[in-house]
Amino acid sequence: MVKEIYSLGTSNRSQDAFLRIIKKFHIQRIVDVRRFPTSKFLHFKASNLKKILNQENVEYVYMGDILGGYRKEGYRNYLQTQAFSSGLRKLEKLALEKRTCILCCERFYFRCHRRFITEALRGNFKVIHIIEEDKVKQE
Repeated sequence: MVKEIYSLGTSNRSQDAFLRIIKKFHIQRIVDVRRFPTSKFLHFKASNLKKILNQENVEYVYMGDILGGYRKEGYRNYLQTQAFSSGLRKLEKLALEKRTCILCCERFYFRCHRRFITEALRGNFKVIHIIEEDKVKQE
């Protein structure tokens, strides 16, 4: 059986719209891969997001330190490092335990470093990019 992993960008979604998506796809764990887990939208600041998700019985895990973007050497080069490999293994382990969604701020995964993470996962996981509540792209 191929395990699924989800990908979602916070973008400018309202808290209600975000939670509807989380509930619709039965997400049990959010893995935040934003290098800088803050936002102009208060509900997407890491400390607030963790509380909001906790109220919905969704676990919040921050991995932006090891899988986040904005790498000095560029993300394509970062993919070749031991740090990335270690982070990817941890993410895979987490995704095997619970229905997991990788979270960043860019709505479209193909404009975000999530595309590199999910490309690396594709051999072992079916990747489902959530674009809108009723629009997904599967890889």
